[in-house]
Formats: sequence, C-alpha cells, structure tokens
Amino acid sequence: MTYHMTFRGAVVPAEPGQSVGAALVAAGIRDWRSTRRGGRPRGLFCGIGVCFDCLITVDGVPDRRACLTPAADGLHLTDTPTPGDSAPEAPASEDRVLGGPVPEAPASEDPALGGPAAGGPARKHPAPGDPGLGGGEMGGGHAPSA
Repeated sequence: MTYHMTFRGAVVPAEPGQSVGAALVAAGIRDWRSTRRGGRPRGLFCGIGVCFDCLITVDGVPDRRACLTPAADGLHLTDTPTPGDSAPEAPASEDRVLGGPVPEAPASEDPALGGPAAGGPARKHPAPGDPGLGGGEMGGGHAPSA
C-alpha cells in the first residue's frame, strides 16, 4: 500500500514505515523551510531528530521534525514559515537561544544529600584550566593519564 501526502500542491508518495522527510527526499524535494538569517533552504540534515533542520508543518501543526514524523495517508504538508514572516520577532539573544543562565542550586544542609552538614564542602565546578579536575583544554572530564 502506498500513502499519498500533499506538499506544495503535489502528491508525494510514501511507503509504510517511511518518515515524512524520507518520502519528501525520495520524491526529489530537498527543502521545506528557510533559515531565519539569509533565507537559506533547509531540509533533512541529520535524519535522526537531533538537528531540527527538517522542521515542517503537518496538518496545520508547525515545527514537526520531518525525520521523526511517520508518513501517513492523507497528510497535508506545508513549509514551516520562517519566524518573522507573519509578525516581527524580538531580537534573539544568546540567553534566549540557549535557554538562559542556570541558577546555581543552594548547598543542601541535609547530610543524606551530601551537603555541608555531612562534613564536606559545598560542591564546586572545576576551574576551566585545571586538567586534573576535567576542565582542561578539551574539557573531556578525564583525569590525565600517567
């Protein structure tokens, strides 16, 4: 059985078990959104749901990852609008993009949780240049080898 989805007015065939992204690429469609800056075309990149390059609108629901969305008969696919197309977007800041700073949790006074009351110091993050604490040049988190 072959599914039939629509995209940009064309019928896109898909096989059971195929993702929306795989079906679009198999039909020769390589992009379905553009970048915010520069308007560069985007479609599948990683193909495993990590990168978010393949966002698409499925049956009116925006920002679905095409590589993770199973193909189904009758799906109506549309380009995901670039933010700012319909309304001006607030300027992006690094904090907004990355989710903002993470507040440091207060030290626990509960000995069961390893707080200062347990006799040890409050936990501290390793210094960026201290390779013995895993914060070395590459930040790999491994102690230096002997």
